[in-house]
Amino acid sequence: MGLRKVIAAAAVMLALGAGGYVYWQKQIAGRLPAGIVTSNGRLEADQINVATKYAGRVREVMVDEGEMVDTGQVVAQMDDGELTAQFRRAGAEVRRAEQGKEEATASVLRARSQLEFAEAELKRVQRLHREGFATTEKTDQRYTELQAADAAYRAAVAGTQRAEEAISSAKEERGRLATILADMTLKAPKRGRVQYRLTEPGEVIAAGGRVVTLLDISDLHMTLFLPAADAGQLVVGSEARIVLDPVPQYVIPANVSFVAAEAQFTPKAVETAEERAKLVFRVKVRIKPELLRKYEDRAKSGVRGMAYLQLPGAEDWPERLQIKLPK
Repeated sequence: MGLRKVIAAAAVMLALGAGGYVYWQKQIAGRLPAGIVTSNGRLEADQINVATKYAGRVREVMVDEGEMVDTGQVVAQMDDGELTAQFRRAGAEVRRAEQGKEEATASVLRARSQLEFAEAELKRVQRLHREGFATTEKTDQRYTELQAADAAYRAAVAGTQRAEEAISSAKEERGRLATILADMTLKAPKRGRVQYRLTEPGEVIAAGGRVVTLLDISDLHMTLFLPAADAGQLVVGSEARIVLDPVPQYVIPANVSFVAAEAQFTPKAVETAEERAKLVFRVKVRIKPELLRKYEDRAKSGVRGMAYLQLPGAEDWPERLQIKLPK
């Protein structure tokens, strides 16, 4: 009987001790120093859709899901065989137009020579006419020849202008096709991770059809909602810390990158009805790009966690919120 009492008393003491520890963890150790506020959220990153500008058949997709790609890296190639043939024909048109200009220029030189000859002949006949050695009919004939030569010269000059316009038009068409050809090679606009591979080689897609979706992990941020009393003190650049649910042993440094200028209702993602009834300000905390680049193989969006923000004049970060990163 005495032994059972001892065991029961020990069990009560153990339960009290465990309860006291839990209470200490939640109520005492969990308290934050003055000037540090917290809110829950999840990491977010912008998604970038790499899509085709023109309808066509996908010839090749060079990347797989989960792969990191650099800015300007080719991720897919559309079938451009027909366009390549059109581009070559446009190049031939440019060369023909340039040859046409050379011929027009030669025509101008011939017409100018004939015009100069006609002018000289008219002057010679007019002199002879004044001296009585040439008839009026001969003078009129040379004058008519001069007018014809002048008209031929003007036509040749106009032909040169038309040839230049033909060259310009052919070059514009060649440039247009070159631009379309370049657009048939799909490149990553930013460095990021391939989130989705949406098409496969051989598929025919419409203009604007998405081929891959990239995740821009250079701008990983967490969106929070804070009451006016806290948000009103924040400034862009204020220090913050992020602790993620899957890896609570790490404390990630961040900074406030955005504070909304207007209040809004708390979104439904906030659990309690009391909190949802309040007006709050939207705040973003952003992890520095250089840190993300260092740990880009671990960076993920959609991960939930807590963010802690330091208000102006706040105490230093407590021990449990000192920066701790993976090695």
